[in-house]
Amino acid sequence: MHLQQRRTLWKKTVWITGASSGIGREFARRYAAMGCRLILTARRADRLTALAEELNDVHGTVCRILPADLADRADCDRLCAELAGERIDIFINNAGFGVCGSLLETDPAKEEEMVQVNVAAMRRLFQFMLRRMQAQGGGTILNVASSAGLLPGGPYMAGYYASKAYVVSLTRGAAQELREKRSPVYVCALCPGPVNTEFNDRAGVVFALKGITPEFCVDEAIHGMLHHKTIIVPSAFMRLCTSAQKLLPTPLLMPIVARQQKKKLG
Repeated sequence: MHLQQRRTLWKKTVWITGASSGIGREFARRYAAMGCRLILTARRADRLTALAEELNDVHGTVCRILPADLADRADCDRLCAELAGERIDIFINNAGFGVCGSLLETDPAKEEEMVQVNVAAMRRLFQFMLRRMQAQGGGTILNVASSAGLLPGGPYMAGYYASKAYVVSLTRGAAQELREKRSPVYVCALCPGPVNTEFNDRAGVVFALKGITPEFCVDEAIHGMLHHKTIIVPSAFMRLCTSAQKLLPTPLLMPIVARQQKKKLG
């Protein structure tokens, strides 16, 4: 990170959901190193406490811990109420998880929980922060989607692909609205392919493709944000894949995606 970028972010407040592991934790470490104040949200309070202690010891970072289960609508409402008076400069809307398997066989309760976290809670917090930042005169929001959201469908992970397509579409639409209003608020969607995080264990999958590290993913995300990209796809390989899939008719593409998804089932 260049010195000028560090100076720009010094003492800014960053709110990160899904901060206890993976991409969210790496964003926390990166922004702590830049001198930002952090608000950390995740289900596991013990992990948030450990992360906050780590960042304070290493960087002297001031962290506010707000544990919440975003599958619970009441928790989403509580977060919005608790942060109503805060000035937040950057919001990393990262919480999410996947369910793998045929829709004929997956647990309906887990599918519902996934939609609540990946779609309903994501939208609720995104709109809350969008309005807050518009009122305060500026800010940045990064919604964490997936390269899955750039595909027309995902057999054997159909609900997850659909949820991330929602994130991509919502972000693109909001970004255009903001441009037309000449808003000082910038929004973008991060669309990584496989990332080596605990996501794999929770979804019960083994990635067919080699994953990138959370560190590389966040490097690419910050680079894309600095250039005000609306859709950020980490790694040249995934950018090539997402571009190439547009050339294939959907009836030809779906069997290819299905074969790749089946490999994840182990």
